[in-house]
Amino acid sequence: MIKQYNCVIVANGSFPASPLPLRMLGEASLIIACDGAADTLHRQGFTPSAVVGDMDSLSPEMRRLYAGRLYPGADQETNDLTKAVRHAQASGQKEALIVGATGMREDHTLGNISLLADYAPLFSRIEMLTDHGLFTPLSQTTTLKSVPGQQISLFALPPESKITAERLRWPITNRILTSWWQGTLNEALSDTFTIRLEEGARIIVFRELASPTPCNEASPLPGGT
Repeated sequence: MIKQYNCVIVANGSFPASPLPLRMLGEASLIIACDGAADTLHRQGFTPSAVVGDMDSLSPEMRRLYAGRLYPGADQETNDLTKAVRHAQASGQKEALIVGATGMREDHTLGNISLLADYAPLFSRIEMLTDHGLFTPLSQTTTLKSVPGQQISLFALPPESKITAERLRWPITNRILTSWWQGTLNEALSDTFTIRLEEGARIIVFRELASPTPCNEASPLPGGT
């Protein structure tokens, strides 16, 4: 199972529908909402500890209800997710899980996923969980948990550096991935796999949920770190 996070950051994308991210939300002691996500959280029965962003998506009702928990930021050089992540760091959080960051507009989805690599140096552990899998940013050689047959995708970010992947069905050996599609749709062969990175490399690993997650069943993710 994925290790529990104390701090969960909720972006204003598609709200989680599967049991695992909903359980992570329910067990979190700190929930930080990107402004518009506060409305959805409230409708779903969750109470945000803080609402962060430029407040352009927050309804008047939520402004009144959570008036003492609003942390507005007008910096137009960063998006609301980055503002929420920085708030978590400033609050002393060492680990953070992001949910609700995908779905809806594809440009927001791609931008949010790529930002994980920028967030990684701010925390000892930060990941992004969706209804379908887990995104983990890496900047050094790392062994990750998996299950045989689990779908694995690697997304390389600048600077271009050599990557080696071991114990995947289609090994990658000292290769520079020059396009996002090149590391996708691989498959785990055992209960762990290793990504070896040349110094300076930055990649994001996606591990699919180990099994379908209907809303009335538990949602295992043996691919936790």
